[in-house]
Amino acid sequence: MAATDKPRLIVVADAAALARTAAERVMARISTNPGRIAICLTGGSSPKRLYQLLGTETYRSKIPWQRVHWFIGDERFVPEGDPLNNMNVARATFLDRDAPPTNIHPIPTTAGGPDESAAAYARELQTFYGADRLDPSKPLFDLVLMGAGPDGHTASLFPGYPAIEEADRWVVGVPKANVAPFVPRVTLTLPTLASCREMLFEIEGAGKRPILTRLLNSENLPATRARSNRETVWLVDEAALPEGFRGGR
Repeated sequence: MAATDKPRLIVVADAAALARTAAERVMARISTNPGRIAICLTGGSSPKRLYQLLGTETYRSKIPWQRVHWFIGDERFVPEGDPLNNMNVARATFLDRDAPPTNIHPIPTTAGGPDESAAAYARELQTFYGADRLDPSKPLFDLVLMGAGPDGHTASLFPGYPAIEEADRWVVGVPKANVAPFVPRVTLTLPTLASCREMLFEIEGAGKRPILTRLLNSENLPATRARSNRETVWLVDEAALPEGFRGGR
């Protein structure tokens, strides 16, 4: 799938079905790779049910923990133990129980500022990848999880911000977020996020209906521009769908 192709839309009944479907797609990606696996997690509210499911015996017993490496698409520049820290939520929910510590790759937020943090994480990604330039034939990630904010941002790529146009750097600092919490961020750029076998958006609930309407109308927003170089999937529950769209399916 080319990065310019439209994403595949999968509609499920409710939030519980969305989490189950996302979990099955995570497991499917893991099962197709017999070697080292890289999953890029996301923050926000959308993935919490998914992370809880991955922590249950049904799923955790099937994950080859020694082979799976866990990254994060963006981070709030707060201490690692802060409740606002995206990777902290994932670790507390399911990672710390089973994942080897060396397989968990948080964005560092303990020294310097967002730009220094971004440079450090870029070096970590490049070391893992084995090169400092991305090759379209060699995806960095097996799966990238994404969400869409009320303003159309994804990761910490906000509408109108310079980071959305970054074509060379793998990771950038964002001095101030466009939505609460208004703290500095660190985010992977669109080309880095695109380097994956599958990009999976989770869009859940009636509160996401206005922004999903804009995305479905192909408005020029970061979440619209985010595409995998292979397969992009928008996983949506019924409550998030625009009324007219639901009637026309």
